[in-house]
Amino acid sequence: MNDTLIEVKDLVSHYGDFKVLDGVTFEVKRGEIFLIIGGSGCGKSTLLKHMCGLLKPTNGAILFNGKNVAHMDGDELSQMQHTIGIAFQSSGLFNSLTVGENVAMPMREFGGVAPNLIDDLVRFKLSLVGLAHAQYLMPGELSGGMRKRAGLARAIAMDPMLVYFDEPSAGLDPIMAAGLDDLILKLKRLLKMTFVIVTHELESIRMVADRILMLDMGKVIFCGTLEEAQQSPVARLRQFFDRQPDEFISQRAAT
Repeated sequence: MNDTLIEVKDLVSHYGDFKVLDGVTFEVKRGEIFLIIGGSGCGKSTLLKHMCGLLKPTNGAILFNGKNVAHMDGDELSQMQHTIGIAFQSSGLFNSLTVGENVAMPMREFGGVAPNLIDDLVRFKLSLVGLAHAQYLMPGELSGGMRKRAGLARAIAMDPMLVYFDEPSAGLDPIMAAGLDDLILKLKRLLKMTFVIVTHELESIRMVADRILMLDMGKVIFCGTLEEAQQSPVARLRQFFDRQPDEFISQRAAT
């Protein structure tokens, strides 16, 4: 089997006349935790939407298991989306449903799970994220970190080969964020899942990253391992890791 799960080739995307992504090219390997980083407005969330099949590019291609996502018909796109999980920044839980009902929703919606097994599977998925006790709670009764975990339990409900996670640590205190990082590493180890994560949290990057892609003004300015990133001479990348203000770039350019 090919080690490459996702291949992005010369991706270009516009919002109106504004070019959001400009010639973006990279690949994601099976079983890795691949992080997408960059400043606000650099195109991270737009790239994630393209990879999920929610947006069509102006030019270029995204290949998932060798198939061009943009050329998929409705049935093919639905089939692909059954093999991925998406965990939203806000957790995406329905407040009118219990935590267990939220996790069960993909099982009921997509089918393929015997009705008499759903409750057992829900309990199993919640136990994987440390929420076995929360099945009958409402989302409003959960802390921020617990909501993130519940959203992740729903994302893995159908045993996806790939999970997209948008800003998992946003709004969490350092202890909760570290716990979520540990959970992502655990799921990778136990379930052999591939993760594509959009984040700007340095501690999480250092904790979970196998490889890192950095976007700046819609272009890829770095793609490599954490060690390579920390040794890279790319000024914008150094600024990000050293938490320097924009004046840092001007000073580097002047030297």
